[in-house]
Amino acid sequence: MNITYDKFSRYAIIAISLLAVFIHVGNYTIFTLPSIQFYACHLLLGLLLIFLYKPLGQGKNLQPKTQRWCHIIDWVLIVLSIVVSSYVIFNFETYVSTMQNNVLTIELYVLGVIITGIVLEAGRRVLGNTLPIIALLAILYALLGNYIPGLFGHRGYTLRRIALAIFSDRGVYGTPIGTSATNVYLFLLFAAFLNASGADVIFQNIAIALAGKKRGGPAKMAVIASAFFGTISGSCVANVVSTGAFTIPLMKRSGYKKAFAGAVEAVASTGGQIMPPIMGAAAFVLADIASVSYAKVCAAAFLPAVMYYVCLLKMVDLEAVKYNLKGIDPSEVPSVKESLLKGMKLFVPVGVLLVTLLGLNYTPMKSAVTAIFSIIIFGVLNRKEPLTKEQVLNGCLGAGHALCSVVGACATAGIVVAIFSLTGLGLKFSNFLVMMGGNSLVPSLVLSMLVCSILGMGLPTTAAYIVVATAIAPALVKLGLPVLAAHLFLLYFACISAITPPVAVASYAAAGIAEENPMKVGWMAVKLGITGFILPFAFAFNTDYITFNWDLQTLLTWLSGMVICYSLAIVLQGYVEKKITVVERLLYVVAIVLTIPPHVITSVAGIVLFAVLYGYRKREARNLARKTLTETQTLTCP
Repeated sequence: MNITYDKFSRYAIIAISLLAVFIHVGNYTIFTLPSIQFYACHLLLGLLLIFLYKPLGQGKNLQPKTQRWCHIIDWVLIVLSIVVSSYVIFNFETYVSTMQNNVLTIELYVLGVIITGIVLEAGRRVLGNTLPIIALLAILYALLGNYIPGLFGHRGYTLRRIALAIFSDRGVYGTPIGTSATNVYLFLLFAAFLNASGADVIFQNIAIALAGKKRGGPAKMAVIASAFFGTISGSCVANVVSTGAFTIPLMKRSGYKKAFAGAVEAVASTGGQIMPPIMGAAAFVLADIASVSYAKVCAAAFLPAVMYYVCLLKMVDLEAVKYNLKGIDPSEVPSVKESLLKGMKLFVPVGVLLVTLLGLNYTPMKSAVTAIFSIIIFGVLNRKEPLTKEQVLNGCLGAGHALCSVVGACATAGIVVAIFSLTGLGLKFSNFLVMMGGNSLVPSLVLSMLVCSILGMGLPTTAAYIVVATAIAPALVKLGLPVLAAHLFLLYFACISAITPPVAVASYAAAGIAEENPMKVGWMAVKLGITGFILPFAFAFNTDYITFNWDLQTLLTWLSGMVICYSLAIVLQGYVEKKITVVERLLYVVAIVLTIPPHVITSVAGIVLFAVLYGYRKREARNLARKTLTETQTLTCP
C-alpha cells in the first residue's frame, strides 16, 4: 500500500512539475493567459505540490490505519484546491466582475472559507506555525476590531466580508502570488536547471582555484562559493546545506574554530538573497510593491551586496592573520583556467540573463525564459558534458520543489495583506510607527529594524518582507526616505534575520554541519555579518550607495564603500598584519563615520585617513618580511 502510494505520488509530482513548466514558460512564449487565470493556475500547482511533497504525518511512525486517514485528508485538500481554483480558472470573467462590483454571494463566501483553510494548512506544512498564526490573528482582528479602542480600532467585519477579501485579487490572488507566478517561478526554474547542470560542484572548484592557496583559503573559498551559488539559489538554508557540506569540514580541518566555520557559511549563504542578478523571491515582490523595474532593484542592490561580501572576506582574512592559518596545499588546488572553462556552461546562461535583463531591458520574465533556453541549447551543443534528459527532468522537479515554500509564503501572506487592505491596518501601523518615532527618521528606522528582525526570526524572507512592506514602508516614505531605499532597508533586515539569534535558520543549518552549539554560531554570524546591519542605515542616509550616475561621485561612493568594509573588519578583529592599538581601532571608526555621509570633503578625509593607517601597517609588515628574509639569507650563506 505504502509503496504503491509513494510511487503514485512520485508520478503525480513529476506530472505536475512538468505541467508547471509548460504553463509558466508557455505563458510567455506561445500563449498568454489572463492574469487572474494565470495566478489561479500557479496557486493550484503550488498547493498540489505542497500536499504531495509534504503529506500529513510525514516523518512520523504512524499506524497503517492512521496513515490511510492522513492520505485521505491530503487528497480531500487536493480535490478542494482543484474545485476552488477551477472556479476562478474557468469563470475568471465572472470572478473579476464580481470582485470589481464587490458582490457578496453565498458561493463566494463558501469558496473564500475553503481557500483560506487550504492556504493556512499549506503554509503550516512548508513554513511552520508562525505565519499561519499571524494570518489567523489578522482574521480575528478583522472580526473583533470594533471592540478595540483607539488608533487600531475599526467598525468590525463579518466573516462573509473577510472571506470575500481573502478570496479576492487583494488576497490570495493578489500581488504576492502574482509576483510568484510571473517572476519567481521562472527564476526558480533557471536556478534549478543550473543546479542540475552541476552548478554547486563547478562553483566550488572555481572558488578553490581562486582562493584556495591564499591564507585562510578554505574560508575565503566558502565565501566565494556561497556568493556564486547564492546568486542563483536565493535560499540561505539551501545554500548552507549544499555548499556548507563541503566547506565547513574543510575550514575545520584547516584550523578554524567550529563556531567560526559555521558562521562564515551562514553569513555567506544569507548574502545570496541580496546578491544580484537573481537575489531571492522577495526581491521580485519588492519590485512589484515598490513599482520599480527589477533591473533597477538589481542595480541598486549591487554595491551594498559587494560591500557585504568584501567585509566578510576581510574578516576571514584577518582571522587567518590572527591564528596564522594557511591555505590549501597547492597540489589540491585545481587550475583557475580549467575551472573557468568548465564553468562556461554556467557563465553563458548567466551572461545571457544579465545582457537581456540589464542591457536589452527585457522584462524579468522574458529574460528568464531566454536564459533557460540558453542552458538547454548550450547543454545540447556541449559534446564533452551534454545536458541529459535526466538533468532536464531534475531541473523541472527542482523548480517544483522550490516552488512549494514560495507559494506557501506568498499565499499565506496574501491573507495578511487582504486584512491590512480591508481594515486599513497597514496605514494605522505606519501612523503608529511615525508617532512612536516622534516624526523623526532615525528612531523610526531603528523601530523598523526591530520589527523586521522579530518577524524575520519566524518567517521566511519573502513572507517577512511582504508583511513589513505593507505595514512599515509607507511610514518610512512619509518621513522622506526614497521608495526604493525604504523597501531595500526592510528587505535587508528581513534577510539578515536568518543569522540573528534566537531563531536563525541559516545559523542553525550551519551549526548542524559544524557540530557546534547553534547559539555560538548565531552570535559569531552576527559579528561576521555586521555589514548587513549597518548597510541599510548607510544607504538610508546616503542614497548614493544605491544609485549610479557613472561620474566622480559614483567613484567616490565605491571607494568609500570599500573603506567602510575594510575599516569595519579591522575594528572588529583588531588586526591588520598584526595586532593594532586601541587608538588605531578608534581612528578606523572615525574613518567609517567620515565616509558614510554623502559629503565629498568628509568622504575624501575618511579615505585619506584609512589610506594612512592601513598603508603604515602594510609597509611595516613588508619591511619586517624583507628584514627577516635578509637575516635568513645571511645565516644560510657559507
